[in-house]
Amino acid sequence: MTLRGLYAITPECADTARLAALVERALEGGARLVQYRAKALAREARLAQARALVAAAHRHGARLIVNDDPALALEADADGAHLGREDGDPAAARALLGARLLGVSCYDSLERARQAAAAGADYLAFGSVFPSPTKPGAVRAPLSLFAAARPLGLPLVAIGGITLANAPQVIRAGADCVAVISALFDAPDVAAAARAFCRLFDEERSTAS
Repeated sequence: MTLRGLYAITPECADTARLAALVERALEGGARLVQYRAKALAREARLAQARALVAAAHRHGARLIVNDDPALALEADADGAHLGREDGDPAAARALLGARLLGVSCYDSLERARQAAAAGADYLAFGSVFPSPTKPGAVRAPLSLFAAARPLGLPLVAIGGITLANAPQVIRAGADCVAVISALFDAPDVAAAARAFCRLFDEERSTAS
């Protein structure tokens, strides 16, 4: 699969209309992959939000991934699910999701990446690559991991503390996508921020060619 560019990860927001509006702006700016992440809401509220975001993503030709919960992803008709360390077995999620996307957080571990690839992951995420305001205590992942994981043959996602200022070095290190929360959704103009992140990939492609 082709997976490259801005990977928007939603902030916690109980107001579904506001969350959908924020995501709509990110999609307008060029995000083609969105991860719905909500830890604090009841399941029915999460299902309603996920369905709203699936509809928004599909209107823009983008894909919506549900964090932590493959069953919720199926119920919402999302395009896939993303698993962290505590979210169950990737092989079981692969069987449940069928042809839908499966992403796996590998933190700072190349061995976990190898195991996730063997279990059928569609992409691998490493981070936190920089200090993260969302997860200040997260383990740091060196940028060298991206080159080390390239032989696994899967798209690589960088997450954690990524801003417009530091994203170029992540892309140069080999990340196919940058996963962004705060620097995108806290921006005064979410669509403009999304466009700026997308331009970084265009610029890197031009430089490489």
